[in-house]
Amino acid sequence: MAYYRDILMKLREEHGEEPLTFDEIQAAINEANAKAAHDRSVGGAMEKLNRQISSGDTASFLEALQSDMLGLQNVRPENAHIYQVLLKQVQDARGDDLTREEIQSVIDNANEYADQTYSLVAGLDDVLNTLSEDDPQALLVALQNEAVSFRSVVPECQDTYQERLRSALAAKAESGDPAGWTEETTLQGHNFYHNRRTGERQWTRPEEFTGQSADLTRQEIQHIITRVTGDFNRQKLLEANEHLIVQLQARWRGILFRREFNKRVQYLEEQVPSVVKIQANFKGKQQKKKYDERVAYLKANEPAIITMQAYARGTKARKLMNIRKQFFNDHVAAVVKLQSHIRRWLAMKDYQKLIQAKKPPVNTLRKFLHLLEHSDQDFQEEMEVQRLKAKVVTEIRGNKELEENLNIMDIKIGLLVKNRLTLDDVVSQSKKLKKKGSTSDTLTNVQGKGLKSLSKENRARLEGYQHLFYLLQTNPDYLARLIFEMPQTRTTKFMESVILTIFNYASNQREEYLLMRLFEAAMKFEMMMKVEKLVDVITGNPTVVKMAVHFNRGAQGQSSLKELLLPLVRRVIDDKDLNINTNPVDVYKMWINKREVETGESCNLPYEVSNDQALDYKEVRDAIAQSIKVLKNMLENFVKSITESVNKIPYGMRFVAMKLRQSLQQKFPDATREEVLKAVGNLLYYRFMNPALVAPDAFDIVELSVDKGLTQDQRRNLGSIAKVLQHAAANKTFSAENAALSPLNSYITEAHAKFLNFFHKASSVEEADVHFNQDQYAEVVTLTRPVIYISVKEIVSTHELLITHEGELAPDANDQLHVILKEIGAAPELKDILGDSVSPPSSNSTEAQEQYQEKLNDAAQQEVSLTLTSRFDVTEDDDTDMKTLFVRTKRMVVDVLCVQPGENLKEVLDTPAAEEQELEYQTLVRKRDDREERRETELDAKDAEKEKLMRQATVRDQSLPLDGLKRKVMRNLQLLESEGMVGADNKFQEIVDAIARDIRNQHRHRQQRKRELAKLRSTLDSLAQKAKFFEDQSTYYHEYVKACLDNLARKSNEKNKQKSTTVRYTAQKLHQKGVILEIEGLPVSQFRNVNFEIHGTDVGRFEVSAKFMGVSMEKVELVFQDLLQLQYEGVAVMKMFGRAKINVNLLIFLINKKFYGK
Repeated sequence: MAYYRDILMKLREEHGEEPLTFDEIQAAINEANAKAAHDRSVGGAMEKLNRQISSGDTASFLEALQSDMLGLQNVRPENAHIYQVLLKQVQDARGDDLTREEIQSVIDNANEYADQTYSLVAGLDDVLNTLSEDDPQALLVALQNEAVSFRSVVPECQDTYQERLRSALAAKAESGDPAGWTEETTLQGHNFYHNRRTGERQWTRPEEFTGQSADLTRQEIQHIITRVTGDFNRQKLLEANEHLIVQLQARWRGILFRREFNKRVQYLEEQVPSVVKIQANFKGKQQKKKYDERVAYLKANEPAIITMQAYARGTKARKLMNIRKQFFNDHVAAVVKLQSHIRRWLAMKDYQKLIQAKKPPVNTLRKFLHLLEHSDQDFQEEMEVQRLKAKVVTEIRGNKELEENLNIMDIKIGLLVKNRLTLDDVVSQSKKLKKKGSTSDTLTNVQGKGLKSLSKENRARLEGYQHLFYLLQTNPDYLARLIFEMPQTRTTKFMESVILTIFNYASNQREEYLLMRLFEAAMKFEMMMKVEKLVDVITGNPTVVKMAVHFNRGAQGQSSLKELLLPLVRRVIDDKDLNINTNPVDVYKMWINKREVETGESCNLPYEVSNDQALDYKEVRDAIAQSIKVLKNMLENFVKSITESVNKIPYGMRFVAMKLRQSLQQKFPDATREEVLKAVGNLLYYRFMNPALVAPDAFDIVELSVDKGLTQDQRRNLGSIAKVLQHAAANKTFSAENAALSPLNSYITEAHAKFLNFFHKASSVEEADVHFNQDQYAEVVTLTRPVIYISVKEIVSTHELLITHEGELAPDANDQLHVILKEIGAAPELKDILGDSVSPPSSNSTEAQEQYQEKLNDAAQQEVSLTLTSRFDVTEDDDTDMKTLFVRTKRMVVDVLCVQPGENLKEVLDTPAAEEQELEYQTLVRKRDDREERRETELDAKDAEKEKLMRQATVRDQSLPLDGLKRKVMRNLQLLESEGMVGADNKFQEIVDAIARDIRNQHRHRQQRKRELAKLRSTLDSLAQKAKFFEDQSTYYHEYVKACLDNLARKSNEKNKQKSTTVRYTAQKLHQKGVILEIEGLPVSQFRNVNFEIHGTDVGRFEVSAKFMGVSMEKVELVFQDLLQLQYEGVAVMKMFGRAKINVNLLIFLINKKFYGK
């Protein structure tokens, strides 16, 4: 309708007032219909075109754009892509379809934009093409082309442009698109692609384009031009303003200098106190110099000064003395009476308190210490009693050891005397074996026969002993009971020698199994008889635990300990930078020393501080915190290794731990799992592992040379680790005494849980019969009967013990032990059991009897082999040492109380001594020394020597200053407290009470001590005589051995004076003689190339040198008595030079033959 209206209205305007005819109206309608149809076609084409603009399909877009219905002008197909891009931008900006006019406008603008782009690309190609012509002027013209619109192009830089652009183009060609395409960004930001080689140009990205342009782009060229021009302009600017730059630099340097100067001035102003201090020190030194000069002047005139001062003081003192004297003279009667009454009343009161009070105070005690001045001898005698008691035990043990050494010497002399016969037997046996064609069989030579001979009647006794020791082996109850029935003084020696001998030191599975059964039985008896509280196992020293630890520290247990601890210990001792020090006082002192060394000045801090005072300093806390951090890292490795080492612990140790756990659970059913496992841990860790960790060198965990032991730092590091591990194993946290280690308490609790699991696993092991595959039939099916090697003396000693405790060991009258002991009879004497093996004395003289007894003892030490078959020392009294320490501590306390007062003993010991008290103490000591020296001068030489010995214990104490004496008293009191003899909670009142008792009972103590001293001295005299006899015998034996060797050598020289003191043999010759058995790594055929030389260097000493295949080895020294000892001990083969195996017996024969003429 709009079309009709518009055309009819236009037609009406053209005709004016004239009415329209039908034809005109029909023509107008036809025209309107045609126009509407055309507009509908154009609208469809426009709608299609608007859709194609945003479709992204360039071909469809170009087709719609070239539609005849639209009649768009100047449409270029090559610009179709840019048309579409620009139309899309306009369409997006408008938000609606575009009209034909808008589209035509965009096409025209796009054509103009494309022409500019083509001109730009052509200009860029000109620039790039000129680069290959080496014509800077042409390049300049190309760059100044308006089409490319390069900025900042300067004619003076044309050569530089040429050089830089050419270099950039060459670099671009190496990494650019191989097809030659270059991506150019137009001024409006669109990408245009052109190929300078082929001349192709397009708006869309070529498929073969790699993304790297083959030529320089406009932006890259502009960047190079800008940089070159900028450098040129900058250079020109600098040249034009050189004088201004110089001035600027000068001003800036001045500013910097003034700034540094001001800083220096400010620093000096801040250091004014230090400067003043330095100046003060300097002035002080000057003043001190003047003072020293003044003092030197006064010292030079000291006599005159003393005279003047003496006159002045004398005058003043005499004046005061006369006034005081006159006062006393006026009231002397009243003063004397008053003083006497007061003294009497106070003395009576104090004496009543002393004799009636159960715990007399120290102040009262001090008033009566003068009563002890006449009884210093009482303290000396009491201390002498304790010392002599200990000495009696020591002398007995010393005599026993000396006696054993004499027995060994007897053996050596016997071997030396019988050497010819023994060697003849060896040679004879060797010849017999060689006839059988086996030289190496000489290894099983004679030695180890035990007793040389047994009488016929003693054969039955020997069989009885075989039955007896078999019974002791297989029935552990007898030895288990005997351990606890015998005196404690014999238990340790019995366990360490006889028991392990009976079980052959567990050399095979059967004997180790039987030893485990003994441990089990002994554990039951000890739990039943000795242990009353569970804590007794930890705080005490159970016999079975001690025996098990001693056994498991043997070769097998030692290797297990080494395997477990060696890597851990090595890590500690090999770390040279490791320094674990958690002692606050030590850390504090190290910090003070370091600070003073670095500064060169006193730090004005106290040098003696307590732990709490040391921890007040941040540096000390930081150092300890660092040590704790390092310590914790080390502990992680130790705890992990130890808790994962269950399988490394010897079975014997784990078996005893299991039986201990089971016995404790049975004995104390109400005890918790943790309490029982703590006791097990005390065995496994504290007694078995901890000593080896603290002292690895003493337990052969690490091998160190004699001159290179563990350093102090290494021992402290190991000690610190062991200390925390011990606390962790016992779940014992650090208290206030070790406050510095309290940060480890949480770790100790955590590690304790791991230790408990470890203790439980370690104490959970299979039974001994399963582990050793033993049962009740094992003895029946065994092919060989068990053999033990035991000395005659140990046999007799065991026999005596069994007879003594027979009733306790076998309560049943029908017990097998009664039968066997009855068959053996009473315990025999050594001469009865040895029979004819020891010749009886030739006379009844004392000397002959003593020699006979010595021979008996020597023979009793020999081992006899017992083939077991089935028939159906004195220890030192630790309490004596504590008593001695108690008496000595009393003596030192008396000395302290004589010069220093206090409310109680602890207060006296904690209070530092004043200078006057120190002088008074020294005076007291000097007076006592003078009194003792006067007493010694009145004695004869022997008694004087005894008196000196009696005073040895106190000489060291009296030489200490008063403070040193008090420190020693405190240490002694701590030791006594650990034994329960004194207590810190009551201020060590026990010592005070003991001193009070001494004052009240002087006479009784004196008489008792004198009687006891007389008895002890008599005993010591007897022991001394016996010791002297042993020493004389030892000296005689040494001289006798040397004389024998001299006689042998002299006889050899007399028989063959032409014989040289050096003999030489080849290894082949010695092999034929049987001396050399083999040389490792060398066949017998090469023995002729090995030479040996034996040279006598001294009586009984020989030097052996050798050459192996022409190579000289080190020299080896042989001691003839050592060879005889090896022969006696049954060692048939020894190694020499680390390679040659030597027959000991034939080597002795060779030396006898060549050097002693035997």
